[in-house]
Amino acid sequence: MAITEYGELDAIDIARLVSAGEISAREVLEEAIRRAESVNPELNFLAFEAFDVALAMAEDSALPDGPLKGVPWLVKELANAWEGQPLTNCLPYLKDLRAPVDSETMRRLKAAGAVPFGKSTSPEQGWALATESTLHGITRNPWNPEVTPGGSSGGSAAAVAARVLPMADASDGGGSIRIPAANCGLVGLKPSRGRISLAPLVSDFWYGGALFNGVSMTVRDTALLLDVIGGPLPGDPYQVPPPARPFVEEAATEPGSLRIAMVTDPACDSAPVDGEIVQAVSDAATLLQDLGHAVEPQPVPYSFAPLSDAYTAIVAVSTAAFLDDMASLVGRNATRDDMANLYWTMAAKGRAVSGVDHLRHIETMRTLCRESVIRMSDFDAWLLPTTPMLPRPHGYYDMSLDVEIYNAERMGPDASFVMPFNASGQPAISVPMSWSAAGLPIGVQFVGRDCDEATLLRLAGQIERARPWRHRKPPICC
Repeated sequence: MAITEYGELDAIDIARLVSAGEISAREVLEEAIRRAESVNPELNFLAFEAFDVALAMAEDSALPDGPLKGVPWLVKELANAWEGQPLTNCLPYLKDLRAPVDSETMRRLKAAGAVPFGKSTSPEQGWALATESTLHGITRNPWNPEVTPGGSSGGSAAAVAARVLPMADASDGGGSIRIPAANCGLVGLKPSRGRISLAPLVSDFWYGGALFNGVSMTVRDTALLLDVIGGPLPGDPYQVPPPARPFVEEAATEPGSLRIAMVTDPACDSAPVDGEIVQAVSDAATLLQDLGHAVEPQPVPYSFAPLSDAYTAIVAVSTAAFLDDMASLVGRNATRDDMANLYWTMAAKGRAVSGVDHLRHIETMRTLCRESVIRMSDFDAWLLPTTPMLPRPHGYYDMSLDVEIYNAERMGPDASFVMPFNASGQPAISVPMSWSAAGLPIGVQFVGRDCDEATLLRLAGQIERARPWRHRKPPICC
């Protein structure tokens, strides 16, 4: 393989070439580093680099001959731990912290032969649909540097879209995989609650609402990543059944004729759906019908406002507890100067919630989700917008705002098609379906039944074969 072909290859392609000896892991890594150094000054997706560490791994004869052998990897600088590397959550309060161990997902990635070479940017603490932080500044979208790549996995999405690497680490607690995927023309799967272990540093984020996974150029890479890092550990709080067969096989399997619900109505009054996004969902429905599926228009299957109120109150309590727990590691309590006003007020909100009210918020969330999941189970999958809007300009998700204003006027409305499935635990995937008149990617979202990533991957794989997107490259690209 000529290294010039690198940008056309997905992770599965690269790993096969490395395993076959047609190219070395070091050559692949050097190309990824070259590309990162080339476009990072424009896009700002690297929070930290660890090139020397990665080069030593790539040259090690003990590099595992696994399904990701030699595939370069960026670790999101939020929650996911890489032993010895920064673990700051892009938060000034934690700027000096280093990870004491690998997370379970990192351990599994290394065992599969992946080679991490840096950490990708995220917003402070992740509660944002843009990637902007005091520590690292603004991360830009390679399709248009004046708009956000999304958040909180925007650094990873910008790097993959610019063809620095074929896939990268991402996590999702309120759309943070799916929205960057939609904004950057990528595939982004939020797995089912419990599918990915969060061990060893934590057991749970937001009662199963937040999970690790990744963003990628292709459906099969997303499926393989789930095979590599998926599966709970004994004692994890949520246990899901193992897949009937590898997810990467599901992505290559025709789904048969499915019954699919389609939603184009707004999920909340303050978030009208942009006309170009309505058209993208409608175009996806036409394609699905051409592929033999039955598509039926349906109303939004959940009540967003009460569900969002309960979920964001839970996040606030968790934020307060997290910051308090960090005091022993940092050596002092956090102050207002250690974080954006959003998080200072979020923690204050969380501390004001009583234990009784916290339990009520959990019960409200779970009851509302049970009702919507039952309603949705009549269909094999649901087709919805990933976002109601096209990518926002930088600064829109203003973290100087009070949490109540921010959630009501910024985060909540824009996450109204994604956050409910963090709360419910259902799997959901965004795939690039269209491009706007201004040349920005538009993602559409498919939501499946509980623990049924297989159907989503079969459907997404079929769509990719019918309307491939890998050849679409942004203006800022290696």
